Amino acid sequence: MTNQEWIRIFQLKVNNLKMNKRDRWRIEFDDSIKADSQESGWHQYISGAFGRFRCSKCNRSWSSGRVNVVFHMRLSSGQGMVKVRRLRQECRQCDAALMEEASFDEENLKVLLEKLMEKICVKCYRENLGKRNRRNFDDEDDEGPPHESAHCEACSMGLCSKRFKAW
Repeated sequence: MTNQEWIRIFQLKVNNLKMNKRDRWRIEFDDSIKADSQESGWHQYISGAFGRFRCSKCNRSWSSGRVNVVFHMRLSSGQGMVKVRRLRQECRQCDAALMEEASFDEENLKVLLEKLMEKICVKCYRENLGKRNRRNFDDEDDEGPPHESAHCEACSMGLCSKRFKAW
């Protein structure tokens, strides 16, 4: 999905929230944000989704159920901002492989952004959403391809071990 698709789906989701309708939210992509070091007044949410990668050197593709996304969010004076960093992976077959961005299908992106909307409600509007029946990544079965930590940007940042049980 392109950045424009992320923006389109984000705006659809944020417009459906039952919050102060005068607040205006926007999303931007920022590869400089770091997990666990958000600026004062910002909240953090780290989630993951199933995505696909394609190596720009050898054209090999692979899928991962562990594509981590870091969100920093803030609401100030009616202006909401979400900064997004999509963590990358590199091809395991290429020497000096480049870190590649994941692509997400629309349904997975909608679920990811729906979880973000829940966090916005809790962290920016202090809503109590109660317990949700949403499945957590920690509940995932150990099925599927092995996770190759040596090629994962999130692992190099120490995020995968925080968010997912080991394979």
